[in-house]
Amino acid sequence: MSDDVTHRLSTEGVDPLALAGVNDGNLVELARRLGVRVSLRGDTLMLQGPLPAVERATAVAQALVDLARMGDTLDVADVDRLVSDEGRAPAGPAAEGEYRIILPGLRRVIQPKTAGQREYLQSVSQHDIVIGIGPAGTGKTYLAVAAAVDALSRKRVRRIVLARPAVEAGESLGFLPGDVHEKVDPYLRPLYDALEDMMPRDRVQKAIESRTIEIAPLAYMRGRTLSDAFVILDEAQNATGMQMKMFLTRLGVNSRAVITGDKTQIDLANREDSGLLQVERILPGIEGIAFCYLGDTDVVRHRLVRDIIRAYAEDAQG
Repeated sequence: MSDDVTHRLSTEGVDPLALAGVNDGNLVELARRLGVRVSLRGDTLMLQGPLPAVERATAVAQALVDLARMGDTLDVADVDRLVSDEGRAPAGPAAEGEYRIILPGLRRVIQPKTAGQREYLQSVSQHDIVIGIGPAGTGKTYLAVAAAVDALSRKRVRRIVLARPAVEAGESLGFLPGDVHEKVDPYLRPLYDALEDMMPRDRVQKAIESRTIEIAPLAYMRGRTLSDAFVILDEAQNATGMQMKMFLTRLGVNSRAVITGDKTQIDLANREDSGLLQVERILPGIEGIAFCYLGDTDVVRHRLVRDIIRAYAEDAQG
């Protein structure tokens, strides 16, 4: 049409498959969501359509190009998220690679995909204790484990300690089969999964056998001093106030801790017993401790996860 305009974006230095996706799925989704025609030819991404649509699509497409240029392999969910966020993508230090994590042994780069994730990783790099609070799917645990693996590979710490409270959510541990390790393994499985996504499985097993990496229920931390360690407490909303104090006072010399939790998923009998709610009240303002809040705009799972979180939040308020 005569009223249509064409805008060209340079994709020099970008892997075409990482940008376009399988069978050009990312470009097809961009065109479908924003009502423009999209084509990738050589080092140029072309957007054609009505001026308002092209202007909006340009912001989203540039964000996609920037992410692909940083080494990300993008998918349709990334397109959906960027369209919903009006093209906002990591900028500043992250775009310059400061908060990129190159995983040892794997040809992968992990980096923040949202502004909230960027601030979270920045806090982890700059503070000894970081408390990350937010809903499911915002990458709280995944990015913390990536930062821990990075610190270990750079020899900034000598070991990684991953802990979770083994809270019974509707099923008694006493009735689960096996010994104590087999009983608590289902609670710790998400931490194993995150690790195995970042390191070759044989390296994970060797590190666990040598105790370079330790994955244990929170209760096992009592009485210990954790020095030269990157310590992560996951699902912290289900730690009691006493457990949280015990965990925080385990930190030794040259150690850092990341505490992650979701205040909407407290499984304790009394919600007010949550150590996460307690530290949120009493620890702000202490130098060296940072609080990071992630929201539904930072969800990087399936696009419906964000909508589900919003629906539950609206129902709780109503």
